[in-house]
Amino acid sequence: MNASECAALGGRFLAEFVFPGVPSSVPIARHCVKSVLTAAGHRNVTGVQLVVSELVANAAMHSTSGLAGGLITVDVRTIGNELARIDVMDDGGLTVPQAREPSEMDCSGRGLQIVEEMALRWGIGDNALGGQRVWAEVLTTDDAPLSAPDVRACSAEV
Repeated sequence: MNASECAALGGRFLAEFVFPGVPSSVPIARHCVKSVLTAAGHRNVTGVQLVVSELVANAAMHSTSGLAGGLITVDVRTIGNELARIDVMDDGGLTVPQAREPSEMDCSGRGLQIVEEMALRWGIGDNALGGQRVWAEVLTTDDAPLSAPDVRACSAEV
């Protein structure tokens, strides 16, 4: 995304990171986004980190970015001092990302539910290179939620 597109969205561009489409990119992406937002003066970036984790993990798992040589791009913007916008772009896939209702026994499928809980707004679109773009705007104020409410973790016990 170029500077004029970012300005049209009302945000100020902070950084863009490109990661290999592998699960080990998730904690690195989370750390990079935290560092950039903290340096820009955002106080509570825990929710943003959770959203970044879910979106990067989804891109690595459910798009062609997860294949050999695939890439995931994370764009970080700030909208004022209290809102961060994260765009995660992948190489595309056969399906469109959508939130679903997993059963209690499912060990996955809650990522976009978490994004819905943490973000003020989020959405999906195409990126300029033919892949997918999933974006989210997350509050970074001191009273922003620290974690997604009522999202159960999968238990290894049956």
